[in-house]
Amino acid sequence: MASAVLLVGCASKDNRLTNLRENPPNWLTPFRIDIGQGNYITESMVGQLKKGMSREQVRGVLGTPLLIDPFRNDRWDYVFKLRRGDGRQDRRRFFVQFKEDALESWGGDPLPREGGEELLPSRPAR
Repeated sequence: MASAVLLVGCASKDNRLTNLRENPPNWLTPFRIDIGQGNYITESMVGQLKKGMSREQVRGVLGTPLLIDPFRNDRWDYVFKLRRGDGRQDRRRFFVQFKEDALESWGGDPLPREGGEELLPSRPAR
């Protein structure tokens, strides 16, 4: 009878260890930061664009583009990628098109209005 009780106790402890290994508590896992890469562009920045602006004026408003295609010198691509600590990813693309070194058109994914809180929400540290 005593050995049966001991065996049941060992089995339940083993199940708890397996569960702990597969689903560790929040305080036991390492904190992973959000990593943003590329050009972060907002609607207010895009609102400053006007047709006919020079390349230098566009660079002053949006920053240096992440991608300049050597075969299509009249297009700049701005890419922003966010890898969150919890594993989710977000990617935004925006482009500007030039015609004879003057801004002709622009467009891309929906952009946040202001600041980084919508795209880069602050998470409490654990």
